[in-house]
Amino acid sequence: MRRMTNHEPPRQHRLSAVIIILALLSSCSVISPERPHAILELAKLRVAVTRAIDTAPLRIAVKRKMFRSSGLTVTLVEQHTQRRALKALWAGDVDVAFTGNVPVLKAAANGADIQLQGEAYIAGPSTMGLVTLPGTGYDDPAAKAAPRIAVDHIDGLGTLTTRSRMATEGVDPAAIEFTAMPFDGMMAALSAREIDAAWLTEPDISRAQQEYGARIVTDTARGAMLDFPMSSYVAEADRAAKYPTTFAVFRDVLTEAQQLAEDPTEVRDILGTFSSLDKTAVALVALGTFPTSLNAVRLQRVADLMHEGEIVRKRIDVSSLVPPSALPDG
Repeated sequence: MRRMTNHEPPRQHRLSAVIIILALLSSCSVISPERPHAILELAKLRVAVTRAIDTAPLRIAVKRKMFRSSGLTVTLVEQHTQRRALKALWAGDVDVAFTGNVPVLKAAANGADIQLQGEAYIAGPSTMGLVTLPGTGYDDPAAKAAPRIAVDHIDGLGTLTTRSRMATEGVDPAAIEFTAMPFDGMMAALSAREIDAAWLTEPDISRAQQEYGARIVTDTARGAMLDFPMSSYVAEADRAAKYPTTFAVFRDVLTEAQQLAEDPTEVRDILGTFSSLDKTAVALVALGTFPTSLNAVRLQRVADLMHEGEIVRKRIDVSSLVPPSALPDG
């Protein structure tokens, strides 16, 4: 018979130790070293984006695989404009769309059943404004009683912010002659003296300055437009309701990414990978802020301005477009 020594534990003690170890290993296999994995209804989300600065935090999150650490794969679907991103959402080609607050709230006013998933960007000084080229003779916003201004869309943010800013400069907003055209068309029209100024946002302002020698006539992110909410991420309400955990995880990770973007270096580093600007221009781009919460009160400011500007006929209640979990208690 084999004799038990002091260096060899009894069989039942060894068995107990093995059970404990297996239990610990089992618990580690369920929990990620970075974050718990929720049980997601969808493993993948397609997000329509443009090359706007606003999308920098989302791109950081994808590059760093922050969504994957939560069990979610996010694929970015590039679009030329914010309105095309919305069209991709309506067509079912994507699950979430990055877009301007004006077009998405206008869509909601027209009956689109949407749910906001997160705010993307808030304007800062010199992040949007009227620019002109040397020699146009338009050196001051009040230099002409009826200036010709190019915007990306007649009923968009450019029109709203330009009217607001010009009114403070003593120009009758109703006298402004707006023309819609893309960036390249604006630069050509300025060169031909067909318009007096063009409303641009960063990084197009920096691009116009670098490539065409443009200068800012007036900063439209001042006064009443200071810290103005510019863009958000949106999903169709029924799809978000069908897959609540998946979209909640998307919102949580987006919030973390927005927090990372509080460091300008992070934004400028990623901006250099998706914009047409060189390192010098990227370093000079004016940056706004990347909100870390979905704030219905803040976004109501956009909706009310749209109503006052007669872009929509009735006042939009933004709180009805926000997920219940994002609303304040009470």
